[in-house]
Amino acid sequence: MARLNFDVASRVRFVLGRARRIDVGSVVRRARLAASQHDRFAPAVLADMLWSAAFRDTAFNDYFELDFAMLTREERRTFMTSPLSNHIATKYDRPDKRDLFLDKIAFNRAFGPYLGREWIDLREVGPEGLEDFGRRHELIIGKFPTGQAGNGVERYVTADVEDWRAFHDRLVAKGQILVEENIRQHPALAEVCPGTVNTTRVNAFFDGERTHILSWAQKFGRGEVSDQPISGGFYTMLDDNGRSYGDGHTGKNTNRFPTHPDSGASIAQFQLPMVEELRALVAKVGRVVPEVPYVGWDFVIGENGPLVVEGNWLPGIYEHKPSVTGIRTGTRPRFEAVIGR
Repeated sequence: MARLNFDVASRVRFVLGRARRIDVGSVVRRARLAASQHDRFAPAVLADMLWSAAFRDTAFNDYFELDFAMLTREERRTFMTSPLSNHIATKYDRPDKRDLFLDKIAFNRAFGPYLGREWIDLREVGPEGLEDFGRRHELIIGKFPTGQAGNGVERYVTADVEDWRAFHDRLVAKGQILVEENIRQHPALAEVCPGTVNTTRVNAFFDGERTHILSWAQKFGRGEVSDQPISGGFYTMLDDNGRSYGDGHTGKNTNRFPTHPDSGASIAQFQLPMVEELRALVAKVGRVVPEVPYVGWDFVIGENGPLVVEGNWLPGIYEHKPSVTGIRTGTRPRFEAVIGR
């Protein structure tokens, strides 16, 4: 089988960069917690974590969150890790095009036909324009253009706005100069969590001819504007047909979600709707900026079909959590089949 191969210099730079920022106390705490969760000897787990970080492209968080303490070396090798994703992104994603994915406004301009929602830039639209926009939409979303992981995102009820000039000034002062209409999601997603727009993460690679889906996961929120873990969100990995592999999890602890804690809807039996339509959209957006072939896309299955929310040139990893799902193999073989050729 093909392997992900990266030059020694890039690996050394990455390891040295991590070593300079190491928080020894945090690493020791993770090692102790992993040892207690999996009934292992803590010093041995710590030594293994350090060895894996230095020689196996495994960040300390990866080791802990992917339950490496309970896996064999062969099983570990089937999982994607943060350093591996970083190596792919820095090797293939052209630096001069990455800003299109770092700035949400630039992204919206580049991917306008696939957004499926209205948006405005408050640097170009004054209070009157914002009011006109708000009159058309019951809910609007204010965003930091460069915010990540759900930071800087807030939801506003337009009926509550009494002074649109003051509201415009407040949004600009907070840095929320990107304003979008709230997305109406598919009933199958609203049934699970109606208060959050629940996104589907698709990590994909465009090889110059075809956009390959490398992994995908369905994220669920807890009623907040964001479905990220910082807002109580969690996810479940999806199989090739868009069906959940099992219980949901955050990856960060041993919590499991066989059902949604608020709605009671099944997570273990969740089926993503409009799978073929989503595949078709992935194929289209992957071609828009071919200089950035490796992207972590966030989509939403809307009422009338899938739409793109954002793209990340440095994708975070989404993987099975063996202690929750019982699945002891990961998605790396698919990455290697496509990128390691």
